[in-house]
Amino acid sequence: MINIVYRLKSPKFFEEAIDNIELKDVVVRPTYLSICQADQRYYQGSRPSDVLLEKLPMALIHEAVGEVIFDSKNVFKPGDKVVMIPNTPFGRDEFRPNYSKLSKFRGSGFDGFTSDLVCLKHDRLVKLPSDFDLKVSSFIELMTVAYQGIMKFNEFKKASCNILGVWGDGNLGYITALFLKELCPDSKIIVFGKHIENLNLFSFADETYLIHDVPKGLKIDHAFECVGSAASQSAIEQIIGLINPQGTINLFGVSEYPIPINTRMVLEKGLTLQGNSRSEREDFEGVVDILQKDPQLFNYLSKLVTNVCEIKSLDDLKMSFDMDYISDFGKTILKWEI
Repeated sequence: MINIVYRLKSPKFFEEAIDNIELKDVVVRPTYLSICQADQRYYQGSRPSDVLLEKLPMALIHEAVGEVIFDSKNVFKPGDKVVMIPNTPFGRDEFRPNYSKLSKFRGSGFDGFTSDLVCLKHDRLVKLPSDFDLKVSSFIELMTVAYQGIMKFNEFKKASCNILGVWGDGNLGYITALFLKELCPDSKIIVFGKHIENLNLFSFADETYLIHDVPKGLKIDHAFECVGSAASQSAIEQIIGLINPQGTINLFGVSEYPIPINTRMVLEKGLTLQGNSRSEREDFEGVVDILQKDPQLFNYLSKLVTNVCEIKSLDDLKMSFDMDYISDFGKTILKWEI
């Protein structure tokens, strides 16, 4: 079957390519996609030049939902709405697949979801309830990153969990704080950020503070760093200063450059640093489950939808990336009609 893939050939330049797609496994037509900061780093050319040379041309986007059009095993029915899992194992070892070197990630290691059709293994799809908001569902993958980090934290935490701090007032910080409130209902959730207009949207949090206006004597038991880039250095430094002994610092933020960490205080306080990246099938199933059990979460998550762009051409796709780049908060959703 003829399939058209829309790849980023070089920064800010998309091209069409014709591929053949086999009628095997499950064939899905993307319907709603969501732009991530990782996509923007490729689009803007802010990744190192050797990385761009190695990976481009490549179809972007790893956050997406779609509609099943063919299933070789009839597990899914035509028309079923599904969320697509971008992490793709090409073998098994002793490591969790989202950390295994045997896995590749769509929109990073190989083509993402900007194509007419996508062929996936059955275990790379999770069926969505018919009443789910597909615009919000398009960034379930981002939710799963927060979810798997919280699950890992719950498994390995040592100290008390009376007060949990979230650093970062962007999309991931918002989702992480919201899920902490849902999954750790007995804990106080405090969010630390730089933008008062963003912090005002965290209505579900118990407290919010600007990072330069933190009450004297405030302490937290565990922290979730959702800042990333060079700013993660100051966030981690503040976390180390405020966290109680034997706390856990959960790192979500991505930086292209090494970040110095005050190891003296990490040792003195007996802190644990946990790295969190990507997710696996059980995380997608977990997120779909909690969204189904508490539909009120959609009301909060819908506040992240700031742009919805109908994509009918490559010019529309380029415009959506340009629009997303200048947005200070929220997600740009692509209604895929190309």
